Amino acid sequence: MGIYLNPGNEMFSLVSGMEDYVDKTGMIRVINAFIDRGNKYVCVSRPRRFGKTFAGNMLAAYYSKGCDSREIFDKFKISGEAAFAEKLNKYNVIKIDMNSEYQNTLEKERLLKRLTAKIVREMQAEFPEVEFEEGDSLAECILRVYAAKKETFILLIDEYDVLVRETNVPKALFDEYLSFLNGLFKSDTLWPAISLAYLTGILPVVRDKIQSKLNNFREYTILNAGPLSEYVGFTAAETEALCRKHGMDFAECRRWYDGYRLKGFEIYNPESVVRAVEDEAFGSYWGQTSSYEVIAERVRLNFAGTKEAVIRMLAGESVDVNVTRYLNTMNSFRARDDILTYLIHLGYLAYDSEEKTCRIPNREVRQEWFNAIETDEEYAVTNQLIQDSRELLERTLSGDAEAAARALDVSHIHVTSNRSYNNEDALQSA
Repeated sequence: MGIYLNPGNEMFSLVSGMEDYVDKTGMIRVINAFIDRGNKYVCVSRPRRFGKTFAGNMLAAYYSKGCDSREIFDKFKISGEAAFAEKLNKYNVIKIDMNSEYQNTLEKERLLKRLTAKIVREMQAEFPEVEFEEGDSLAECILRVYAAKKETFILLIDEYDVLVRETNVPKALFDEYLSFLNGLFKSDTLWPAISLAYLTGILPVVRDKIQSKLNNFREYTILNAGPLSEYVGFTAAETEALCRKHGMDFAECRRWYDGYRLKGFEIYNPESVVRAVEDEAFGSYWGQTSSYEVIAERVRLNFAGTKEAVIRMLAGESVDVNVTRYLNTMNSFRARDDILTYLIHLGYLAYDSEEKTCRIPNREVRQEWFNAIETDEEYAVTNQLIQDSRELLERTLSGDAEAAARALDVSHIHVTSNRSYNNEDALQSA
């Protein structure tokens, strides 16, 4: 059992043993369908805190030769599948967390050299009978094992896009990363030695330099997750079961954390749902793990139509969006739709694939939008309207009729003139 090569099942065992674990092992059945097929290269992107790392740990526990996971999986859905035992702990797995490697490497320019060296050392220990040469790349080591023993590999790379999302990555390192990907995934010689490549990230494949290295990957995103849709987050049925178990109001949970729709499934943010039922209180948990500045920085770009779209969505409306032009980078924003598409991938907006529209998905995320515009001068009037609306709601609920009348009068004055004060349309608008 290694750290990178043939890892153990400790991480999955720990999480799956928790009281409120939601069984997502059905995802293994979907992934099994890709193994040793023509479409065995898969890239899955979804927002932060939607279970990407957990899914990778689950797949590693299931496929890795470095552990015996039968007892762990026996109590879950996947054990009922006819082919359950066929692939259980039968593969050489190489698992890489690129975000962890990047954050924990002080000399960034040596990131890939150090990573490769660590994996190669584990391969030499695992396959002492195979002759490796000094300076072998990871791709060359995999090929040597395959040539000598006809054993194949599953590659699991979590946060593959960290070098794309980080803004201060040295160009030399980025170019080296492209070569690293190219060596692993664009080699016809290496192709038979890989049974599955499974990449995860927040952003889809970048549609310029990186795309040429990964254009043989089948992509599943928050825009279209295909057969993986029900595994992007918690479904309505799974969330309702947790609420029922903890005596929580499911309807209120839906207002707070629902809003994403994928192939007919209502998708809930798993991080927020679990925290809510643990604390027995609904609140903004997802927002605590990020910064509303992500929204604010993009909105400040102020492309034509951006402000109008933001105001309409804050009011609860949906707006049209073209998601096909965005290049999936951090610096290629050319129009309003690029910004909206980026925020969809990050989970700050929800996408309707049938209507081709986006909107703010739920109460939790709406609070992040309020935070983002609160100190922006461009949205001072909008923010004041929001604050006034909150105050009016509180006064109305407390039965303050005079406050409600004053607010209606102010609203009426804003939308009319003396000549049209009693006009029916003006009254309706007020």
